[in-house]
Amino acid sequence: MGILKDILQKAKGNLPLDAKRSSQWAKVRKQHLIDHPACAGCGETTKVEVHHIKPFHLHPEDELNPDNLITLCENASYGIICHINIGHSGNYKHCNEDVVKDAAEMFARLTRDSKILNL
Repeated sequence: MGILKDILQKAKGNLPLDAKRSSQWAKVRKQHLIDHPACAGCGETTKVEVHHIKPFHLHPEDELNPDNLITLCENASYGIICHINIGHSGNYKHCNEDVVKDAAEMFARLTRDSKILNL
C-alpha cells in the first residue's frame, strides 16, 4: 500500500520522482503517534497524521528526525482540518514554515474559547 500511496503523491506533484521513503518511516511514524497522539492544533485524537515541519521532498535528510515531526488531524471537529489548514496553509502544494507556532496559537485559542463558552 505504501508504494501505491507514493505513486499517487508523485502524480499529484507532492514528491519528486526520485524520492523514496526510508524503510524506517513506518516505525518512526508509529512511535511519534504514541508519543504525540493528539493534534497540535486542536487536540483531536482521531484521524491524525504525522506532518513533516520541513517537507520530506525538500529535506529528505530530516524524514526520520523526531524534531521535524508534528501531529495534525484530518478531522474537522472544530470546522477546520488542521493538516491542510495549518500544515499546508490551505493547499497541499504549500508548506507552512510556521506550522509549530500556528498550531500552538490555534490550540491556545480553542482552549481559551472553550473555557469562555464552558465547553
